[in-house]
Amino acid sequence: MFQGKRAVIFDMDGTLIDSVGIWNEVDRRILCRYGRNGADKLTEKEIQQQRDEILRIHRSAIDPYREYYIELKRRYDFEGSAEEAISARYELAQSMLADSIDYKPGAEVFLKELKRRGFILVIASTTKQSNMEVYRKKNCSIMAKASIDDTFEIVYTREDVENMKPDPEVYLKVMDVLGLDAEECLIFEDSLIGTEAAKASGAEVAVIHDRYSDDERDQINSLADYIIDDYYQACRMLMK
Repeated sequence: MFQGKRAVIFDMDGTLIDSVGIWNEVDRRILCRYGRNGADKLTEKEIQQQRDEILRIHRSAIDPYREYYIELKRRYDFEGSAEEAISARYELAQSMLADSIDYKPGAEVFLKELKRRGFILVIASTTKQSNMEVYRKKNCSIMAKASIDDTFEIVYTREDVENMKPDPEVYLKVMDVLGLDAEECLIFEDSLIGTEAAKASGAEVAVIHDRYSDDERDQINSLADYIIDDYYQACRMLMK
C-alpha cells in the first residue's frame, strides 16, 4: 500500500474529519427556516443525497454552492433570496465547524506516523477556503491534535481549482506542483464522487469508511484499491 509512495493526499470532509453530518444539519436548519413545499419534512439522508446530486450537476460552476442554494430556492420556494439563505448558512456553519467537528478516530496518530516516516502530506478538498480557515485557526481540537499548518505541506480548497470532484483536477494539480507521478501518490477518500476523482487521477486510492456514504458503498468499494475501516487499521498497515 505504501511501497513506492512519496505523498499521501487526503480529502477533508468525511475523510480526515467527521463533518458530513454537520453539513446535513446545517442544511436541515436552513431548509426549515426558509423553505416551503415540504422542506421541513426532508430526512437527513434526503438532504445529503439532494446536495450531492445538485453539486455534481454544477461542479464546473464558478460557485457550485451558490447554484445549490438557487436550486433549493426553486424547489422549496424559499422566503427571501438565495443570497440571504447562503449568508445564514455561512454564519451557522462557522460556529459549528469550530466547535462540533473533530478528526476521525486515530487520524492524528496516522498523520503523525506518516510525517515521521517522511511522507509528503497534502489536503486536496473541495471545501471552501473560509471553512478551512476555521479548521486552521478556530477549531481547538484540530489545532491541538495535528494542526493543519504544521502537518500538511500543501492545502488546496475549492478556490484553487475550476472543477469540483468527480473531476480529478485538484489531484492532478497536487501531482504537478510536487513533480510526482500518480504512482508515487496515495489518495485517501470516503465518498463516491471523491473516489471517482481520485481514480481518474491515476493514483491508488484508499477508501476510509464513512457511514454517510453507505448508500453507495458497493460502488465505492468496487473502485477502491484499499478498503479501510478506520485510521487505526491504516496505522497497522503502515507499520507492517
